[in-house]
Amino acid sequence: MSAKRILTAPLTYLVLAVFIALPALAAAGFLDNLLDPSSKERKMLSGAQSVLSSSQQMDYKSERTIGERLAVEGLRRYGMPVDNQKLQHYVNLVGLSVAMNSPRPDIPYRFVVLDSPVQNAFACPGGIIFVTSALVQTVQTEAQLAGILAHEVGHVALRHALKSIQRSQFFSGVGQITAATMKGDKGAQFESMIGDLQNTLFDKGLDQNMEYEADASAMETTYRTGYNPAGLMEVLLELKRIEASSPDKKGSWFSTHPPLTSRIAKNQAQMRKYPDAAKLAVLADRFKAQAR
Repeated sequence: MSAKRILTAPLTYLVLAVFIALPALAAAGFLDNLLDPSSKERKMLSGAQSVLSSSQQMDYKSERTIGERLAVEGLRRYGMPVDNQKLQHYVNLVGLSVAMNSPRPDIPYRFVVLDSPVQNAFACPGGIIFVTSALVQTVQTEAQLAGILAHEVGHVALRHALKSIQRSQFFSGVGQITAATMKGDKGAQFESMIGDLQNTLFDKGLDQNMEYEADASAMETTYRTGYNPAGLMEVLLELKRIEASSPDKKGSWFSTHPPLTSRIAKNQAQMRKYPDAAKLAVLADRFKAQAR
């Protein structure tokens, strides 16, 4: 199957947003006013463009800076890395394999297994990805592990965390985080933005459509890597079974992701794209040897 990269163009939505935000104007009058650099219509459109595209313009170093701040919070909430170098190395090998076939293979990724009884995985901007030991223990095959890691890689590749707060005042006109941008009001806005992202990643969860996009990206990525793309769906089915008897869902996959039933249904529908999936790698024995 040929892999096709689909690039989304936000300009249509931008123009719609500006029209909605502006008072009712005749189209001709609006366009005439756009020609005047000092007009409120021109300023509004320019400002909207700046805010909308800011997360795409941000350089990688700045994105990673945000990710590292969030990673510290992730460690505080979920626990320190598991003291098992063999497991950490293995998870990184699988993660890097799928990252190379993801929509964004040209940044450094780091995968860390956290010592936590909570079943979850999450991605910080810039490529720092955590998976809890409880979730790893639920996994039965390398294809399933690859599916989970590819899902989180998808969030990074599609810049979901940054897009979820791209209208934050901090992002307006900021393409690079420097000492200058961290002073005064910008510094306070940065701290507020970090707080918003913490709430999004660790408490509320990302937008449901972003989770569905990450699932679709994970299945495509694992397929391109040579794994059976059903691996992710198999994990979701097992989590659905566990969910029924789980007394505390706070901070877990169940509280920060969309309902499992809808995700499983979407994944089942996407499996029709991969008629040769059963011939691809599952690697249950290798997973048991490396992760148990």
